[in-house]
Amino acid sequence: MSATPTTTDQPAQQLGPHSAAPSRGRSMLTRLVAPVAAVLSGLLLYASFPPRPLWWLVLPGFALLSGCLYGRRARAAFGLGLLAGLGFLLPLLSWTGEEVGPVPWLALATAEALFVAVSCVGIALVTRLPLWPVWGAAVWILGEAVRARVPFGGFPWGKIAFGQADSLFLPLAAVGGTPVLGFAVVLCGFGLFEGVRQCRAYRSTRAVPRRGAALAALTVVVPVTAALAALPLVDDSAQDGTATAAAIQGNVPRLGLDFNEQRRAVLDNHARRTEQLAADVEAGKAARPDFVLWPENSSDLDPYRNSDARAVIDRAVRAIGAPTVVGAVLTPDTGKLRNTLIEWDPERGPVATYDKRHVQPFGEYIPMRSFVRLFSSDVDRVRRDFGPGDKVGVFDLAGTKVGLATCYEAAFDWAVRDTVTGGAQLITVPSNNATFGRSEMTYQQLAMSRVRAVEHSRAVVVPVTSGVSAVIGPDGKVVRKTGMFTPDALVAEVPLRSSLTPATRLGTIPEGVLVVLAGAGLGWAVFRSVRARRGTSA
Repeated sequence: MSATPTTTDQPAQQLGPHSAAPSRGRSMLTRLVAPVAAVLSGLLLYASFPPRPLWWLVLPGFALLSGCLYGRRARAAFGLGLLAGLGFLLPLLSWTGEEVGPVPWLALATAEALFVAVSCVGIALVTRLPLWPVWGAAVWILGEAVRARVPFGGFPWGKIAFGQADSLFLPLAAVGGTPVLGFAVVLCGFGLFEGVRQCRAYRSTRAVPRRGAALAALTVVVPVTAALAALPLVDDSAQDGTATAAAIQGNVPRLGLDFNEQRRAVLDNHARRTEQLAADVEAGKAARPDFVLWPENSSDLDPYRNSDARAVIDRAVRAIGAPTVVGAVLTPDTGKLRNTLIEWDPERGPVATYDKRHVQPFGEYIPMRSFVRLFSSDVDRVRRDFGPGDKVGVFDLAGTKVGLATCYEAAFDWAVRDTVTGGAQLITVPSNNATFGRSEMTYQQLAMSRVRAVEHSRAVVVPVTSGVSAVIGPDGKVVRKTGMFTPDALVAEVPLRSSLTPATRLGTIPEGVLVVLAGAGLGWAVFRSVRARRGTSA
């Protein structure tokens, strides 16, 4: 009798240590599932952005992210959200370190990822509510709205809507702008996860609430149906006739931050390419443009103070014989520099100006200069800060009202909308991407202009110093485009339009409604949580 316990205990003692190791291994792998999935969700969001035509990857990206966040506590949701934000924004914003090294890039991506992390805490909180995908998608848009405004005027790069230029959801931009477009995409992604969750519940219990399944289906079906219903708002017809526009890409002498040390060479390149276009027009090889658009920084020499620069511009504009928009840097005796677009008449010279209203922090001016210098000496490349203008830019070019949004401004909803409500029949986004080399930045920015075209039902012409320059129809399709780092001139007949889309008319109202919706969801979730804790304590 006494031998029996001995024989049964001995194998248990021998197997114990060996069985504990696999158990610990499985436990560690289990703990890694959520962090790995969070990073993967961010990478899927990144992969959905241009230049890749894989916009649909955003849907499994958000489905996976919501799977990571569902039912999580705040601390876990923050950590997983930070991992997802880094997986998304580190590769998306890698161009910011193209010439200044990894420190500014890592700092910016981490700062923006913190916004994503906080949003994910809110999303995790509202997953406890009925119809949570709606509340969760609104919370994501709330995060984007905050990120687009603070700090230093905000940084909306990476708004989900900007990755949807080729998407079936794109018509929703005309309904309520980038907030409504982004909301629909996020809602659909969250709805996909909720559908999977309902299916798993059915497989485990063989009883799934019909209401839950129906609501999960609606969160996917409604955004898709709304996008299809919005298709009539996408219209490329010429309401006010057409105009022939020319976009000049003069190219730069070399890549990198020091390209502007050869400011005269950049100006000469654009003047030379304009004069070549004039020769092509005379030879019947190109249509005669009604107006010509040069890019931002096409003349970093102030033509009001530099007689040589003025003569070069004047000669080129007279050759083409059409009003020309010239991007210049103005250098007053005192005060800040101005990033200015000048309307140059072939007979009268400069007749109107537009000063860029949203200048780029850490690019055109340096906030907290002495502190930032501790991390990067490149801040001293910006020796004199640029100051913002305060007037909406709309030029009358040969009878066509052209709205002006300079480069970085295309990322801000208000900066483009103001030009359309100000009477613009056409939008131009003169840009300078030479400092970012052959990175994805130029394609990301081009996608923004495509979304803006549909949002406001306007053709958009994008002249860039080094590419990619493009002509975009009011339907968001690229009509013509250049290669990178090659001199070129795009000449195209573009439709002129004056009607206003619902998005243009409503302005910030759709975003405000979604922000209120997010606040209501968060408030409801907090109230339920507090009440549950009190009930437990009682």
